Amino acid sequence: MVTSQRNAVTTAEAPGPYTILSQAVVHNGLVFTSGSIGMDPKTNTLVEGSIAKRTTQTLTNMTKVLEAAGSGSDKILKVIIYVTSMDDVPVMNEAYKAFFAEPRPARACVCVKALARGTDVEMECTGFI
Repeated sequence: MVTSQRNAVTTAEAPGPYTILSQAVVHNGLVFTSGSIGMDPKTNTLVEGSIAKRTTQTLTNMTKVLEAAGSGSDKILKVIIYVTSMDDVPVMNEAYKAFFAEPRPARACVCVKALARGTDVEMECTGFI
């Protein structure tokens, strides 16, 4: 039987987990992040303004967690995005495209009824170290 360890990742550079979650887990060279939202880690409040601003903050927060794991935004393989309105996707896409260089990660985008803290966008990703 093959066993390997999984390790939780924690950083104060991104908003902390507010439930029983880890910010990320590392296993066999892969980093699996928990959902990240556009919250300012200094004030613990959602970034005001458009979904573009919250998208940028979400990606920044997710990157800080990846960096704490020894990874980074350039090592993201897949992103899963949750939005509360498909009407917001074009604006979210502009912020997303500005954040990533080519080739961009594989991705999925799902519309949901509601997200944590009343935000309109949440993301999680898988990256490598």
